[in-house]
Amino acid sequence: MKKFLDDNFLLDTDTASELYHNYAKPLPIIDFHSHLDPLAIAANRQFSNLTEAWLEGDHYKWRAMRACGVPEKYITGNADDREKFRAWAGVVPYVVRNPLYHWTHMELKLYFGIDDLLGPGNCDKVYDKCGAMLSDPAYSVHGLLKKMNVEVLCTTDDPLDDLSAHKKIAGNDFSVKVLPAWRPDRALEIEKADTFNSFIDKLEDISGLRILSAGNLIDALDMRHAYFHESGCRLADHGIREFYADSYSANEIEAIFSKSRERKGITGEELNKFKSFLMYELALMNNRRGWVQQYHYGVIRNNNTRLYNALGPDTGFDSIGCYNVAEAMSRFFDRLDSSGNLAKTIIYNINPSGNEMVASMAGSFNDGSVAGKMQFGAAWWFMDSKRGIERQLNTLSDIGLISRFVGMLTDSRSFLSYPRHEYFRRILCNLFGSEIEKGELPADKEHIGKIIQDICYFNAKEYFGF
Repeated sequence: MKKFLDDNFLLDTDTASELYHNYAKPLPIIDFHSHLDPLAIAANRQFSNLTEAWLEGDHYKWRAMRACGVPEKYITGNADDREKFRAWAGVVPYVVRNPLYHWTHMELKLYFGIDDLLGPGNCDKVYDKCGAMLSDPAYSVHGLLKKMNVEVLCTTDDPLDDLSAHKKIAGNDFSVKVLPAWRPDRALEIEKADTFNSFIDKLEDISGLRILSAGNLIDALDMRHAYFHESGCRLADHGIREFYADSYSANEIEAIFSKSRERKGITGEELNKFKSFLMYELALMNNRRGWVQQYHYGVIRNNNTRLYNALGPDTGFDSIGCYNVAEAMSRFFDRLDSSGNLAKTIIYNINPSGNEMVASMAGSFNDGSVAGKMQFGAAWWFMDSKRGIERQLNTLSDIGLISRFVGMLTDSRSFLSYPRHEYFRRILCNLFGSEIEKGELPADKEHIGKIIQDICYFNAKEYFGF
């Protein structure tokens, strides 16, 4: 019987172990999609304790705590940090077979050298030991990133952001390259009159343009897009419920925009037309400046209205959606491709029932201009588990080319989340190693090892131009 979390954790064969330790493990990390706070990086934040570093903003853990009957006081409420950590430690033994169980113990081991299983009996000891280590400058935000061998990370930034934090980071001679990524979701939320109009008003102030029409809106957004480009941004990320590719006329779009600015009701048909218009225009910007565009789609957000109203967004009340998006996705990418405006693109689906559709759709728009131009993105959010990662990798292998895959990202708000890259690399090497030992792949470890290295690092480095 193997020991939990030993050197060959998740590696079932000698070949898998060799692939991981010799080829995957030594490589730096390129984290091309995260939700890390650039202000914390710019300030080189020093966390006061493990609750601040580990539980603050982590809605994965919050969901698990609620499922175990922990009162909100100890999750997002006013309990002190030690009490919150004790509550989390009491939950950990009951998250077995959830990826949180693996991540929790990998993070304790890789950052703090703690091999013990976390639980109520040792929570104070762990809290105090980690707290003492976190007070060391080597465990500041910069130290934590360097400890995990992070080479590049991209944050997620609103078009209205002045990117001052990124400018400060760039001037600090920090060894990790930290770049912004454009996330214009609020510009599409025309159905939310207050949110949309507040965004437009602020965009007017920042851009210096009067936004009296949809055309003015595109001009102002393009100015911000150019500003992001000048600040080093080369990625866009779009969090969308569905893909939109309805037909529309310029007059229809202007009329819809005017109705929204006047806070008049928007019909479902008008909503889809406007989103189709704006998604297309944003994609044109991405292509014009040579960016990579990412599409995260399919989530139903804020299901629990009562708790959303009390706690706000991104607090653990989202779920997998079920939408029939294939035809709209096809029309959207085909329109861009037909006009020569399809940028390098990564598609992330949250519902595993869409795996085969997304993998086959992405393959339909590769055109020989760039290796792996269209990517079926890594297992995301609720799918970011051992089985979810394996499903994504196997689907990509069956329908596309895993050898051209740009690999893993954290999609995290926690600076302690980088062991997820190791998690992915171990699972990847185990798949290849197992098939080599079964005779399903040739025992050419040099060639397979190079493919492993490409997936873990070199493909992303080339694809994004880092």
